[in-house]
Amino acid sequence: MAFPSASSVLWSVSLLTALFAAVVHSNILYDDDPLQPVTSDETVSVGGTVTLTCRVTENDNSSLQWSNTAQQTLYFGGKRALRDNRIQLHRSTPTELSITISDVQLSDEGEYTCSIFTMPVRTARATVTVLGVPGKPQISGFDNAVQEGGKVTLTCTSTGSKPPAKLRWYSGDKELEGRPDVVESVPDEPTYNVSSELSFTVGRHDDNSVITCAVDHPSLGTGDKRSEHPLRVLFSPEVEIQPESDLPREGEKFHLHCVGNGNPEPSAYIWEKKDGELPPLSKVDGAYLRFEMLNKSDNGVYICHADNGIGNGQGEYTLQVQDPTAMSPSSGVDHAVIGGVVAVIVFILLCLLIVLGRYLIRHKGTYLTHEAKGSDDAPDADTAIINAEGGHSGAEDKKEYFI
Repeated sequence: MAFPSASSVLWSVSLLTALFAAVVHSNILYDDDPLQPVTSDETVSVGGTVTLTCRVTENDNSSLQWSNTAQQTLYFGGKRALRDNRIQLHRSTPTELSITISDVQLSDEGEYTCSIFTMPVRTARATVTVLGVPGKPQISGFDNAVQEGGKVTLTCTSTGSKPPAKLRWYSGDKELEGRPDVVESVPDEPTYNVSSELSFTVGRHDDNSVITCAVDHPSLGTGDKRSEHPLRVLFSPEVEIQPESDLPREGEKFHLHCVGNGNPEPSAYIWEKKDGELPPLSKVDGAYLRFEMLNKSDNGVYICHADNGIGNGQGEYTLQVQDPTAMSPSSGVDHAVIGGVVAVIVFILLCLLIVLGRYLIRHKGTYLTHEAKGSDDAPDADTAIINAEGGHSGAEDKKEYFI
């Protein structure tokens, strides 16, 4: 019996190996092929978990297999092939092989292959995209207070994003316009560092306001990472003079308070009276001007100057001293109540007078009627009443009643 030569055997093995490799690496998809595996691309953030699923419609008892980007077998059916505790079996059935990769790193990005060892071998590929999560933004460039009208420049930086993150500036809920982001790639890493600059002129209304830098990136979903930086603005004071009461009365104690709204608070105060000198009985006590006993000669316009080292401001107050008998607001209220009570009493008295008048008018009519009854034969009014009543006694009664 003749045996094939060694060279022919080696040639046949090489041919079969080449054909097998061509089939394994083939990307041809067979339409309506129930044995063709189906996968899907996945996106995951660094540190997250991704699930890779491979399915076929039917199976001829052939096993499904997952391989990594280096073509190392991860799982063959339900059996682990690579010792990596991050990779776990999720589901294994004749028509499905699903695995999970936890704590995903940037190095896990790439193309994963699902194969089914039929004749020929069928494959499908799934691309895993790993997002680099940006670090919390850091704001720099503004450490000390700045004077009103000065210019402030802030820089916000975020590192480690992939793809590059987008930086946004806010003052409260209002978005501010910063310079275009500067993107720098990290050496030996597929990530980027992003920075943005914001410049603006500050006013007193910016004091204690908060500037926010927020990072916008698909790895953060609907949220974002942000840092806040409060502003401190120095500005000259706005001055207002507040009186002790709204009704300064002669002979009483009284004071004026000079309130300076500035940053920092005013440290020096100067009091003066317009068109004259301060009254001899007045006393300057820093932000207060005190009067031990008010007099009408104290009337006039008083001015307070407040200085905080950044600038100064002034306020005015016109003092009008009232008589000691001047009605206070509370006494005005009391008088209004008393006036109301008096009006009610007067109304009741008027009603009583009307009732009494009607009563008297009615009885006077009765007397006139009786007088008319005897007036035909009587020489005078008294005789007429006696005649109308029919007797002397009745006349006496009527006369007493009338009187």
